[in-house]
Amino acid sequence: MRIEDVDRGREVAGASAAILRTLEAFGLEWDGPVLYQHTRGEAYADHLARLEAAGLAYRCSCSRADFAGEPEGRYPGTCRGGPRRPEGPFAMRLRTDGLGSAISIEDRAQGCFRQDVAAEVGDFVLRRRDGFWSYQLAVVVDDAYQGVTDVVRGLDLLDNTPRQRALQAALGLPSPRTLHLPLLVDPDGGKLSKSRAALPADPARAPETVSEILAALRHPVPKMLQRAPVGEQLSWAVEHWNPSRIHGVREILSTAS
Repeated sequence: MRIEDVDRGREVAGASAAILRTLEAFGLEWDGPVLYQHTRGEAYADHLARLEAAGLAYRCSCSRADFAGEPEGRYPGTCRGGPRRPEGPFAMRLRTDGLGSAISIEDRAQGCFRQDVAAEVGDFVLRRRDGFWSYQLAVVVDDAYQGVTDVVRGLDLLDNTPRQRALQAALGLPSPRTLHLPLLVDPDGGKLSKSRAALPADPARAPETVSEILAALRHPVPKMLQRAPVGEQLSWAVEHWNPSRIHGVREILSTAS
């Protein structure tokens, strides 16, 4: 279990404990103590130092306004030869100009996904100007540290995977398999999330919610299990799980009120 709380400025008091309680209510268990990313700064700094020593990471003093005119906000490598404003705060970026061809991901749910990181993303941030660690570096270091073999997450994070593969290659770390799940959307096609005022999962409705989610993912539980304890439903789901049922599915229309 890992709580990804590197951005301390956005952390809501009590949120981490609430997440753990909700997972337990939905029958999800984990091995060992919880790993909190805000305690992992030394490990991230060590890996960043390795990249910098190899000439793969550099200091960047640019703000977003400095490259706002670039297509898709791609960073053009302005500070590769040294920060434009050496006296100011700086971020650390990964050099992507040596990656060569596009990175291909064979996702277990979405199939082949290709991204030319250098051309489409540019040199991406490893540590922000405010000193907080980037999601990309933190998850790569911690996936390796925790021995993660499979990453299952929402489709909206699929385009992060090539960046993480690039980092894993640069650091000599293994690359987990990935499975990106289709997104729940509203009738207008908007993603359901906290940013759209969606309600949080209700532990009091755990059995019904698990049954609804499995049905949405094309793994409907037998009728006799639809209101069974979550442990029984999850055991059935583990036994019958088949990623091919959601292969290529990108969106699922929510029927929740």
